[in-house]
Amino acid sequence: MSTRRNALKTLLAGAAALSTAPGLSIANTLEPMKPLFRKGNIRHAVCRWCFNDFPLDEFCVFAKQVGIEAIDLVGPKDWDTLKKHGIYSSMCNGAELNLVDGWNDPKFHEQLIKNYTEMIPLVAKAGYKNLICFSGNRRGMDDEAGMRNCAEGLKKIMPLAEKNGVIIHMELLNSRVDHKDYMCDKTAWGVELCKNIGSDNFKLLYDIYHMQIDEGDVIRSIRDHHAYIGHYHTAGVPGRHEIDDSQELYYPAIMRAILATGHKGFVAQEFIPVASDKLASLAKAIDICDV
Repeated sequence: MSTRRNALKTLLAGAAALSTAPGLSIANTLEPMKPLFRKGNIRHAVCRWCFNDFPLDEFCVFAKQVGIEAIDLVGPKDWDTLKKHGIYSSMCNGAELNLVDGWNDPKFHEQLIKNYTEMIPLVAKAGYKNLICFSGNRRGMDDEAGMRNCAEGLKKIMPLAEKNGVIIHMELLNSRVDHKDYMCDKTAWGVELCKNIGSDNFKLLYDIYHMQIDEGDVIRSIRDHHAYIGHYHTAGVPGRHEIDDSQELYYPAIMRAILATGHKGFVAQEFIPVASDKLASLAKAIDICDV
């Protein structure tokens, strides 16, 4: 543990230099160092949009060195950059319309089916397997009708997903704070949708931050419903910031609960750092989750 802490301090010292030397590259600063040792129990990933301040090339170099093997929410135009650095695209995007116009409204089905029919083979050809989708907002629609509409639309793309070995993940988002009116805002609703679709290639993206806000009881939900969960996102509650002791969730226990389910997929950091050294926050988050 002492050696690990020293390695992390050295790594972060290089990253911190970036904030005091405007022209300095992450790649030039960090490349000579060996990747930080990780236990290998949790497959670490990070969501690209939370760290858009950093060029993707350089961000990939840092990610590898702190033990991150994949980046979430990256579309086809950036896959070559990830591959150049040996970074996996753990949750592909680009087929969805947006967060509010989704599968629960039949008027969007034609365009969504077209988008996913084009994207699924691209994901498979690139060697990836996870593709995100969203329920969309309620707009006065009841949950039963929304579930029926989602199932009807998604079933039309599932044979193609199954043929290509691609898993479609619907993300659970909170509707109390961040995404007012979003329909897939409870684990139970998402699980029922999975049962209605009836395919191993349709799973839930369980966002720990969002579900803590909308329903709590995170560890019990993970234990009870892990068969329907294919991917996890993290962030601190409240605020969606660092996952350290400034917030209410205890992530080491949550990670151990995820491991106990036999989860073989990824856990992706999706917090918005507020510390001045954003890369240090990311490295610390990986350290916290490396149980």
